Amino acid sequence: MKKLLAIAIIVTSFIPRIIGQELTQTVRGTVIDLDSEIPLIGAVVSIVGSNPLIGTATDQEGKFKLDNVETGRVHLKISYLGYENMSIPNIVVNSGKEVVLNLKMRESIIKMDEVLITASRNKGEAVNEMALISSRSISLEESKRYVGSFNDPSRVIANLAGVATTGDGTSDIIVRGNAPKYIQWRLEGMEITSPYHFNDQNSSSGGLSALNNSLLATSDFYTGAFSPEYGNVLSGVFDVKLRPGNNEKFESSFGFGLLGTDFTVEGPFKKGYGGSYLVNYRYSTISLIDDLGLVDIGGIPKFQDAAFKVVLPSKKMGTFSFFGLAGYSTLELEEVTPDVWTTPGEGNTDGNLEEDFDKHAFLANLGMNHTIGINDNSYIKTTLAYSTEGIEDDVFETRKLKLYDAGGVFLRDSLGRRTSNFKSRLKQSVYRGTVKYSNKLNARNSIQVGSKYAVLAYNNKQSQLTTDRANRTSLVDFDEAITTINNYVSWKFRLNENITFISGFHNMNVLLSEESSFEPRLAMNWKLNELNSIHVGYGNHSNMESVHNYFTQVELSDGSIVEPNKNLGLLKSHHFVLGYDRRLNQNLRAKAEVYYQDLYRLPVENDVNSLYSTINEGLDYQYVDLVNKGTGKNYGIELTVERFFANNYYFLLNGSLFDSKYKALDGVERSTRYNGEYIFNALAGKEFVKLGKKQNRTVAVNTKLFYAGGKKVISLVRDSEGNATNALDLENAYEEKIEDLLSLDVSVSYKFDRPKAAHELSIDLINLTDFKGKISEFYSEEEPKSIGYVTQFGFFPNLMYRVYF
Repeated sequence: MKKLLAIAIIVTSFIPRIIGQELTQTVRGTVIDLDSEIPLIGAVVSIVGSNPLIGTATDQEGKFKLDNVETGRVHLKISYLGYENMSIPNIVVNSGKEVVLNLKMRESIIKMDEVLITASRNKGEAVNEMALISSRSISLEESKRYVGSFNDPSRVIANLAGVATTGDGTSDIIVRGNAPKYIQWRLEGMEITSPYHFNDQNSSSGGLSALNNSLLATSDFYTGAFSPEYGNVLSGVFDVKLRPGNNEKFESSFGFGLLGTDFTVEGPFKKGYGGSYLVNYRYSTISLIDDLGLVDIGGIPKFQDAAFKVVLPSKKMGTFSFFGLAGYSTLELEEVTPDVWTTPGEGNTDGNLEEDFDKHAFLANLGMNHTIGINDNSYIKTTLAYSTEGIEDDVFETRKLKLYDAGGVFLRDSLGRRTSNFKSRLKQSVYRGTVKYSNKLNARNSIQVGSKYAVLAYNNKQSQLTTDRANRTSLVDFDEAITTINNYVSWKFRLNENITFISGFHNMNVLLSEESSFEPRLAMNWKLNELNSIHVGYGNHSNMESVHNYFTQVELSDGSIVEPNKNLGLLKSHHFVLGYDRRLNQNLRAKAEVYYQDLYRLPVENDVNSLYSTINEGLDYQYVDLVNKGTGKNYGIELTVERFFANNYYFLLNGSLFDSKYKALDGVERSTRYNGEYIFNALAGKEFVKLGKKQNRTVAVNTKLFYAGGKKVISLVRDSEGNATNALDLENAYEEKIEDLLSLDVSVSYKFDRPKAAHELSIDLINLTDFKGKISEFYSEEEPKSIGYVTQFGFFPNLMYRVYF
């Protein structure tokens, strides 16, 4: 009995320790200089509020490591003599994955020993040290938190001020009224193809991108007046960065959701070596179920994608990194109508025709970065990259027949022969090489000089039946290459602790048209005090048109075929920005920004009676003679109130009022098709932490309300009774929208930590009210008054389970 009692006492003495055992994880990383990127030795890194204090100093390579950090959210503080303090709150620590941070500190221009520098970088500030205005960083945590992102970083930017979507489930990203095709996508600093599955040649139809936030590092998004580094862009730039893999410990994660099933692995190549790998693969869940034969699903979009990053440091030859992003998607739709999917070509407006659509698309981007230090203040970064994408579209049509007997009595419906109407085979391959030299002259001055050489090879063929269906006509048929050379110089000058200037220029050269541009850039940020700052900027920008426009074939009156657009010039724009930023407290800020964009040399049809301009081009391509004689303007105001995540909640409110106009050779000023005029976003979220007996469970609730004006349309001509005819009302083109867009999204997630793994279950309820605002209209004899509508994407639930181990 005494033995049993002793055993019971011993066992019960350990129970509280087991139950109360805290789940911990490692937080580590590197600290480097913002401009020169050299390691900072001896920087003090500590966790605010830890008791006893958890802290350390960086070693000879700028590395730090904090062990036994309690799971949940922590606040990291970094200080270094002569540098501005750095504060990073709300870092998520879970039991299944180490936290690895790459931190950059800004040197103070005040050179006084023993002086404590109290300034710190603002939350949301762009990572790029050469960006001051119209820019915003997007962190991994934000990309996961915002409802409706579907683990896709490209969908997160739609929550920012001045950015709109069409709401129809496509990838249209409209920045300050500019066409979606003018957005530039970058990966690891290098331009890439549009990252969307189910893409088209104007990058505006896919609904899901190959990007995955499992690999995302903090990335920057720009909406105007770009810094000198960025060329061949008018609308916006999303510079996506991939995080390096864990170089000390193998880790992995698995996710299963309605949209996709993915697996991520990362780890070191060998113990003691700083190199690492990070690989992710994703497959469409619905198509996986279909492929396994569990359910026969027809007409479902299928996709798969993969991404990777490999980092290989060396002792004397600098650091090499290799990265890649690839995707493949297919779609087969029968009896498709515009309200289901917008097909390329002229479109089906004949009620006696059924239309089928087959689509195959792929993309691949591979690159290598090499960075080597020259001395303590300068380095050279070289990049080699290859990008390719292919798009195959086939539109088939079948005529519906009504069969009658000899006496004229209707017997049944029948179908005629299935014929190919529109056929498109597009392939693009791009070879790029860049060199960037960066030199931190001193604490006040830094310069960057860069050059990029690119060869863009295209093999495009498109054909379509004539209106009477009697013959097939070639729309585009070329196998050509275009060479471009871009150069830039950027200079950052810090007049004092409060005033910073970024100036420089970008030079773009297109060898096909023998055109060269000189584009000056200037930006200033003036910190009036600890709470208030203003910024102002100007940039001259240019952009090439979609390549099919350059090789358009036009038939003359004598029957001969010419290519009139080979010498089409760059379209250009002057960007002006003025902004005010007020920090109401450490976690709350208000921001206002006004902008004006003067567009000129817009490609328009060479016809004084035509309203056509390429800035309105979507899937409705027009192969016409173009000249650079159009003009346009975008102007507006953007207001943002943002409460960064702290004390387990956040909110983001922003609104935009804007106008987008253009003028073609007919001399009439019209709205562009993307002139929605207003946008409003309201996002909020709350976390309920330390739930359960072991306090290892977290429930999060996030919501978003989106309201915006619809795109402008060219309506169908109505008769006196309001019935539509198969003709467009060109006299009143783009004067009106049909309806506004409204969407309420809600997400709920449940996360719990275990000693060796962290589990997360979430559900997104997109467009919870199933509101379907009318976006555009099309002629259909089967619809009331012969008017069909393309509407907002309806209610969609997405369930996701993810485990980190």
